Amino acid sequence: MNHLLIIGLGFLAQALFFMRTITQWFKSEQEGEVISPIVYWQISLLASILMLTYGILRNDFAIVFGQFLVYSIYIRNLQLKKAWHKMHIVSRVLAIIVPISYIFWLIFSDTHNFNSILKNEDVSLFLMIWGTTAQLVFISRFYYQWIYSENRKESVLPLGFWLISTAGSLMIFVYSILRLDPVLFAAHSLGLFIYARNILLHYGKGSLFSKLHTIPGVSKFIQKVSDKIK
Repeated sequence: MNHLLIIGLGFLAQALFFMRTITQWFKSEQEGEVISPIVYWQISLLASILMLTYGILRNDFAIVFGQFLVYSIYIRNLQLKKAWHKMHIVSRVLAIIVPISYIFWLIFSDTHNFNSILKNEDVSLFLMIWGTTAQLVFISRFYYQWIYSENRKESVLPLGFWLISTAGSLMIFVYSILRLDPVLFAAHSLGLFIYARNILLHYGKGSLFSKLHTIPGVSKFIQKVSDKIK
């Protein structure tokens, strides 16, 4: 597959990941507290499948490993939000079948399989260990979030989620530089601001949007957009 198309696929996946983060941040800024909207988890499913595809085509073990580990937690959060069974049955079936089919792809394909990922000559052993560790730290935020949410019987994004996000994102940012991966570099450069804002909101810092209410029409626009985010 053309290298530029693979990079384009990766940017599309990260654009969706960033969209989910922007959506969550926007809703949280408007409410003045950290919110876990349904759309955040729905976008996560689609973005994860695209990112998994990108990781396989790039023969990147760290990305593939990370996406497989975190995928089921997105579905569980939709269940906690009581939104999973409200999704169209085709969407639910595809959400389950696609990642399973990718496992068969990695097992039986002549190219882009487990062997090619683990023996990628472009990725040194040190880099693979660093990237995998970074992914483990980054996705551990979802395991923390999942356990926290299960205890509360609702989907929430606690303070620890954003602290782990920041640490993991910084590690992946370093990995992206060493790996010369423009997709990961762009994604984790932009994400750090959102993580910082959610941490500040957890500590009761005022919403950035509160400073815009004096501008005519802006307050109503922000409210209308926020109301559409469920």
